[in-house]
Amino acid sequence: METNHRYDKDYEKQYEQHWKKLQQQLKRENMEGFRNEFLDMHSYDQAMFFIEQKKSIRLQIYTYLSPEEIADIMESIDEEEQTRELISEMDPRFASMVLAEMSADNAVDILNEMDKDHIASFLTIMDTSAADEIKHLLHYEEKTAGSIMTTEFIATYKTNTAKQTMQQLKEQAPDAETIYYLYVLDEDKRLVGVLSLRDLIVAPEDTRIERIMMEKVVAVSAGKDQEEIAQMMRDYDFLALPVVDFQDHLLGIITVDDIMDVMEEEASDDYSKLAGVSDMDKPNDTALISVKKRLPWLVILLFLGMFTASLIGRFEETLNQVAVLAIFIPLIAGMAGNSGTQALAVAVRGLANGDYGKQGKMKLVLREASTGFINGVICGLLITLVIYVWKHDIYLGVLVGISIAATLFVATIAGALVPIFMDRIKIDPAVASGPFITTINDIISILIYFSMATLFMKYLI
Repeated sequence: METNHRYDKDYEKQYEQHWKKLQQQLKRENMEGFRNEFLDMHSYDQAMFFIEQKKSIRLQIYTYLSPEEIADIMESIDEEEQTRELISEMDPRFASMVLAEMSADNAVDILNEMDKDHIASFLTIMDTSAADEIKHLLHYEEKTAGSIMTTEFIATYKTNTAKQTMQQLKEQAPDAETIYYLYVLDEDKRLVGVLSLRDLIVAPEDTRIERIMMEKVVAVSAGKDQEEIAQMMRDYDFLALPVVDFQDHLLGIITVDDIMDVMEEEASDDYSKLAGVSDMDKPNDTALISVKKRLPWLVILLFLGMFTASLIGRFEETLNQVAVLAIFIPLIAGMAGNSGTQALAVAVRGLANGDYGKQGKMKLVLREASTGFINGVICGLLITLVIYVWKHDIYLGVLVGISIAATLFVATIAGALVPIFMDRIKIDPAVASGPFITTINDIISILIYFSMATLFMKYLI
């Protein structure tokens, strides 16, 4: 641990030194010195230095680096919106050259953030072969296999020998996204097998590929949802996954680094919905844009809150007779919200990961019901004891204790059932957001609490 910690500090110190030297070279307008220092850094560090600079400095850097070198920087930046802004500030011809040097799938991700006029302009200026490849990927719907696949893969024919394929690999490897898998085609260019790099290396040179390939190929259609693909990659531990059309012609591959981006995107999307936001705020969003994203949910929750208030108003007479009941409203409503949110998080995560089949969902509901019942009984007994010691009123303690027990039981079941129901009707389970389920459970808890209070009224007065 000490060695790793020391290494981290040494690396940070080295990074800071690079940073200072780069700024000095830029001030001196020393292009050769800047290039030597900059290209010696890791591509991620290059990207971090680049995006921290003012636009005027970045415009200077564009004149020092080639389109290929700038493309490497663009591919190390995770945010498509940020890369779109950087591409937009470049000279259009230089930007088109940068996009052409990038992996086609990454270039498409950036172009998808732009309006159609900009896309058409870049594709017109761009090298024809690169433009055709990008146009092909732009036709696919967003968040599908076709939109995230790359066409930079290595495919060979089953009739080729290991020697021929190895020679082909040497020629095509520099431009391929990955070389760990080679995809095998028949004479009609249909995907019939997959070959690992290890099997190719150890095979005798005169061995035909069809004898060493694996015939059981797991592939996905171009229209398959990216979230389902992420689950497949996780389940099968693939480094890449082929994408085919309805006749099994190989269209492209999806690599594990693309899936990591998908998982981050889906997690961010689910988190924003759980927080009651239609889309996560971006660092450059204005206040009005943030309002547009958050206000719809707040308005819905406002009206649900008014319903809760009107529900309390129906029990105004009960409150007037026993004012002490008001003390415990936040406690019961808060406990209901907490318990429901816990069950909601478990259900949404399981559904997102594909952990539950039809039987699994029923098992989840039963487990959450049992959990809610046990938690409710324990919390109910504890609060009954606390209130008896505090207020010296056993009936008030029993009232609140029973209300807590019933509320936790019902709220936990609701937290599990709501996302399952939404999944059943083909709505994203994450839409059953934390604020939404909390408000619903507020209504349930208030109804239970005051109904019980009405029954206990003769003992409380």
